[in-house]
Amino acid sequence: MAVIPVDIAGRPYEVQVGSGLLPRLAELAGPRLRKRRVPIVTDAHVHKACGAAVEASLAAAGHEAAWRILPPGEATKSWEQLAATVDWLLAEEVERGDHIIALGGGVIGDLTGFAAAILKRGCNFIQVPTTLLAQVDSSVGGKTAINTPAGKNLVGAFHQPALVLADLDALGTLPQRELLAGYAEVVKYGLLGDAPFFDWCVINGAAMLAGDAALREYAVAHSVAAKAAIVKADERETLGLRALLNLGHTFGHALEAQTGFSNRLLHGEGVALGMVLAARFSARRGLIAAADAERIAAHFTDVGMASEIATLGLNCDGQALVAHMLHDKKMDAGTLPFVLLRQIGEAFLAKDVDLGEVATFLDAELSGRR
Repeated sequence: MAVIPVDIAGRPYEVQVGSGLLPRLAELAGPRLRKRRVPIVTDAHVHKACGAAVEASLAAAGHEAAWRILPPGEATKSWEQLAATVDWLLAEEVERGDHIIALGGGVIGDLTGFAAAILKRGCNFIQVPTTLLAQVDSSVGGKTAINTPAGKNLVGAFHQPALVLADLDALGTLPQRELLAGYAEVVKYGLLGDAPFFDWCVINGAAMLAGDAALREYAVAHSVAAKAAIVKADERETLGLRALLNLGHTFGHALEAQTGFSNRLLHGEGVALGMVLAARFSARRGLIAAADAERIAAHFTDVGMASEIATLGLNCDGQALVAHMLHDKKMDAGTLPFVLLRQIGEAFLAKDVDLGEVATFLDAELSGRR
């Protein structure tokens, strides 16, 4: 098992990565579980796959699971579900010193973390991520949020978990599409600041996705350590460093918005396409070699992911996608910074991007006539 410290000033915590953690949940959470009833927020798919193991662990330690089981999918990150979850937690008489457990993927972690942030002005929570995307990205760093009609993750709070338990065995319950979507966030750490790790992904990514346990632990632990270092240096994204974690997200969120934040395009699939677009746009501006941009696209194709937005069949033009970007959280004084690449392993925040140029670029990508 790997243990990665996240050294946030005043609120340090650990991310534990390994197999067999769910059956040890009560043991690993220890005194954080103060009462007999333990509030757990999850979705129907995760409850079916992991609920019994969690209940057995809690029961062996004298606890009882109090379940809130939500519908799976991005639509759950809504005002309605947030309000209902807060009301449920209040009915469970959750106190500020208690720990709410978020058991699931990024949707559950984001919603539960935000509910914990606002309940009684801040309650504790434990992240138990069950998807690859949540294990390597969304469960670490304290970003919590819901979506609104205006865009993705526009209402939320920074609220760090007290503990993260990433059980690699849970990855075996995922559909291949979900596993691939999470892999996009693994590749991201190589592209934004670690070229040798991108090379590792090219060599080992397929075997890791196929189930190699040692490779999975390395991929998750390495990704978490990379994010922990960035979060420690720039927790609230005020210095520009943490913004690099948004590589692919400005383009990706626009694609998600155009597809209605639905299962038509999973978040990780949007991020993968967004990173390809960021690389190609960087090449268009003379920053990164075109061959390197296409190497990134080829890797996603090789592992079975889409790398061309033309295949989405979107009924829109580049200007429509740019309009979605105007709701991006990174908007500052009316301008939108983009995370671009100078080379594989060197991302930076570009604040001089003309959105008309972006729209023209996206028109070419949508048509498949680059």
